Amino acid sequence: MTAHRFVLRRAALAATAATAAAVLAACGSQEPSPADRGGHDDKPAAGSSAPASAGSHNAADVSFAQGMIPHHRQAVVMAELAGTRAASQEVKDLAAEIKKAQDPEIETMSEWLESWGEPVPPETEDIAGTDHSGHGSHGMPGMMDPEEMAELEKSSGEAFDTAFLKMMIEHHEGAVAMAEEEKENGSHGPAKAMADDIITAQNAEIDTMDELLGHR
Repeated sequence: MTAHRFVLRRAALAATAATAAAVLAACGSQEPSPADRGGHDDKPAAGSSAPASAGSHNAADVSFAQGMIPHHRQAVVMAELAGTRAASQEVKDLAAEIKKAQDPEIETMSEWLESWGEPVPPETEDIAGTDHSGHGSHGMPGMMDPEEMAELEKSSGEAFDTAFLKMMIEHHEGAVAMAEEEKENGSHGPAKAMADDIITAQNAEIDTMDELLGHR
């Protein structure tokens, strides 16, 4: 009887020891949570980095857009006149290319100004663009005055072609000067890139127009 009780007691003690060991092992295997380590992990959470800059701009960028928009608008009006008044197909084709290039640039520059909280020069019904955005035609090189635009509108045929080419060369030279100023003083990357495109494209068109004038 005594021996039987001894065996049972040893079995109970063994079971108790095994249970205690299992509990200790389980406790020892648990890693401290982030909260137990002060609530911070070694790596920053995904998406915690600062947002990328939307791109800076300065006063020169604003001036470039506000000046070039009406400048382009006048060139587009002149190009549209060529569609019905020019005698030379070469002049008509050149005018169409000018309109095709400058219409999208007007839209892009208008979007920049809106995103910057700056006023977009209003469109006007006259074809001279005498006073857009406070610049006035005298503030933008190459802009035609109302009298010049009226004379161009009244002309047709070869007389129109000659007047158009001479005026558009002067107009392009003004745009190139404005673009060069933007490249030098602006800080908005897309605006400076557009200025570079204007310089390249319009200088090439000036060469073409000089050649067309030389054939007259």
